[in-house]
Amino acid sequence: MTTTSDVFDETVPPGEETSVALLEEEGDVAADYIEELLDIADLDGDIELDVRAGRAYVSVEASEGRADALKPLADPETVRALQELTRLAVQNKTGRFSRLILDVGGSRDTRQSELEALVARAIEKIDEGASQASLPPMSSYERKLVHDIVAERGFVSESYGEGAKRHTVIRRG
Repeated sequence: MTTTSDVFDETVPPGEETSVALLEEEGDVAADYIEELLDIADLDGDIELDVRAGRAYVSVEASEGRADALKPLADPETVRALQELTRLAVQNKTGRFSRLILDVGGSRDTRQSELEALVARAIEKIDEGASQASLPPMSSYERKLVHDIVAERGFVSESYGEGAKRHTVIRRG
């Protein structure tokens, strides 16, 4: 298991050391939980930890020479469910709410690419004359990614709806 801390600003402000340490602790607890799940499922994976943007990131990659070993877990819905279970395990162990992000077999990168393509298609509709384009409901993390992608492309986006129906609408700025 590899543990790294990646804080965007190399100089950590006073008082922030504790929060990085707490996030690293979350990552360690999450890694232990994921390792147990992998053992139960008889799957091999290498776990890496990172701290970015105020969140613990836990990545599970297939062991060398076993590229398809994690395929059963890499489905976005499965990753989302595993992330929630892992968050609950961390919360149970630490007594603190966790906002950790779990990635299995590069599923987050794959989803990022899918969201970029979805935004590109929505912007095409707007360029063809639509006043706005609505995207399907998605998690708060995915909506945040969409808002960032939309802003990078010079458009604006807002989230509408409640709960599982919360979605993003894109329009010109």
